[in-house]
Amino acid sequence: MKHTSILSTILVASQFIAMSAFSQTASLQNWPIESLPAVKTTSFKTDTFNIVKYGAISDGKTINTNSINTAIAECSKNGGGVVLVPTGLWVTGPIELKSNVNLHLKSDAVLSFSRDFNQYKLVETNWEGLAAVRNQSPISGTNLENIAITGKGIIDGNGDAWRMVKKDKLTDSQWKKLLASGGVVSEDKRIWYPSESSFKGSKVKGAGVIASGKGINNYEDIKDFLRPNMVVLANCKRVLLEGVVFQNSPAWNLHPLMCEDLIVRDVHVKNPWYAQNGDGIDVESCKNVLIENSVFDVGDDGICIKSGRDEEGRKRAMPTENVLVRNCTVYHAHGGFVVGSEMSGGARNLFVTDCTFMGTDIGLRFKTTRGRGGVVEKVYVKNITMKDIPGEAILFDMYYEAKDPVPLTGEQREAPKVVKLPVTDATPQFKDFYVNNVVCDGAEKAIFVRGLPEMAIHNISLENMTLQAKVGVEIEEAAQISLKNIHLITKETKPVIRIQNSSALSFDDIRYNDSADLLFSVNGDRNSGINVSNTNTKSAKSLSEFNFGANKKALKIK
Repeated sequence: MKHTSILSTILVASQFIAMSAFSQTASLQNWPIESLPAVKTTSFKTDTFNIVKYGAISDGKTINTNSINTAIAECSKNGGGVVLVPTGLWVTGPIELKSNVNLHLKSDAVLSFSRDFNQYKLVETNWEGLAAVRNQSPISGTNLENIAITGKGIIDGNGDAWRMVKKDKLTDSQWKKLLASGGVVSEDKRIWYPSESSFKGSKVKGAGVIASGKGINNYEDIKDFLRPNMVVLANCKRVLLEGVVFQNSPAWNLHPLMCEDLIVRDVHVKNPWYAQNGDGIDVESCKNVLIENSVFDVGDDGICIKSGRDEEGRKRAMPTENVLVRNCTVYHAHGGFVVGSEMSGGARNLFVTDCTFMGTDIGLRFKTTRGRGGVVEKVYVKNITMKDIPGEAILFDMYYEAKDPVPLTGEQREAPKVVKLPVTDATPQFKDFYVNNVVCDGAEKAIFVRGLPEMAIHNISLENMTLQAKVGVEIEEAAQISLKNIHLITKETKPVIRIQNSSALSFDDIRYNDSADLLFSVNGDRNSGINVSNTNTKSAKSLSEFNFGANKKALKIK
């Protein structure tokens, strides 16, 4: 049955004004952004399908799964339109989107996903870049076109019912309250799990990853451990997420996978800061993407770019490309803007501008590790503001270890052993990054660059920055790195800049604390072409030191 539109606000929400996502270039001068294609936009019929007319009840207890999915199916069958979720508290199980449907939440509408795990069947899907069995996502869509989730309501995944929690991330009273709620505690009494099934899954290596000869039924005994991402849209075209609050997901919050023409605008993405795997948005193997005017406050990476993991990702061979992120704010998160570590299909043509990171563990975080393969290149970042960063303001690291970026209190970590290995298709590459105009007020370390002996991070330009941090700059196994007009205000000044086995480094107009103890520490026997210009090297008590076979000729002052 077809319904005519009853709300003018729905008209506005469903008729997205067509415009190129990359047409506003005033603040992006000198970037090769003009070569990026326009993001194709959604467009919906004005017909409205109110879930109440399909039996939905807003009483906080009725499971409305069938009513909502019937409304969506009927809307799509009749050529599309708007599925309306009115003001109220609507409990539901998994929702399956259909083509040409705009799921629209009115103001003060809350979609609350059931805590009953029996509502979520095990399905074959994707988890951290690998084919895996997981619980069905609260909202999903596969092979769809022209879809949207819009409005001013809230989508709540009730993730606390699913997640394990580390004791070190809670206060004593919070921990005691969690224990009193039931669940299971690990042998070392450091991690709480919501059930025996969840705890059992934590002991299985690669839990959920699809193994040869195993069917879905083989994973039933660890079902509770296989937390779903809250919104998973796979292989969809023309997607709009606008205005909605997405919060409290069991794992990743928003996961567009192999999508094309994706717009994320004016959303607020929230998870508790202790939420393990509680990423904000993970854009994986997607093409033509705009993320703007949005806020992220989560328990893992905030805005993250991915493209599959290891050999599976390389076989998929679908880079994430043509992405513009602008005017976004990220609060608690492992990283503000992040690439990796599952980037085996590569990433290119990424543009980030006019963003603010407040208290994220790391500001700009580019991470990978051996075995991934893939090339991340042509990344352009400008106009970034950061404050109170517990880790690095800017990080490039090819030794990612799948651990929290900032060690917990009392946690000891050893530096990775440096061993040169042969270059293969499993060797990752970071190259051609351009970062300009960054201000950071407070970080543990200003800039950290660490490549592999067999594959240096190369062609990185960092320009026009004022960075206040405990530690200055560390560069290891890197080549063709340019730092220009960088003001380092650091607590530790011995050294201000540490270099290890790197070449073709350019330091132009570097300012640092007056009377710094040591400006440069050069380490290792594979350094060459370190050039310093337009820098007052006499302000330091000591200009340089050379250790572990470093040659003094590697450093040249102009």
